[in-house]
Amino acid sequence: MREEHLAEGETIVLRLRTHPKKVIKPILLLVLLLAVLVALWVLPLPVDPFVLWFATAVILLLGVVAAAGPFLRWRTTSYIITNQRVALRTGILTQTGRDIPLYRINNVTFEKQLSDRFWGCGTLVISDGTDQPGMVLDDVPGVEEVQRTLQDLVRQGQQLSDD
Repeated sequence: MREEHLAEGETIVLRLRTHPKKVIKPILLLVLLLAVLVALWVLPLPVDPFVLWFATAVILLLGVVAAAGPFLRWRTTSYIITNQRVALRTGILTQTGRDIPLYRINNVTFEKQLSDRFWGCGTLVISDGTDQPGMVLDDVPGVEEVQRTLQDLVRQGQQLSDD
């Protein structure tokens, strides 16, 4: 979300992206495929050059396909918290988004599995009291601090509306 998409008086408090752990597996797969490729070319194998070039093309294609999707999903997913709303934006070819105004939020919870604690991230679930399921923000870096910030913003909004 860019500044020109904000309402009058709205400011960005937090701009987040899913934790980079989302791209670690594809990167490791790329390294493994690169190691296989180097081994094919370095080891003295009795292989026809055509087969070697074909295997190289297949390995490179497999590497690009395996890494490009997760990397692009990571790169195009963002969580924006402003002083008026929480916004989720995602999508590679088709961008989708969901916004929840702060005044509608009635519950903010987080979940941190064992691996999440290792990486310092977690899942944030924002409920707004409507029939729609809550907004689930996966792999939020520093999820506990984000939850506290969001709860503070919701409380500030409630105090302003009560005054």
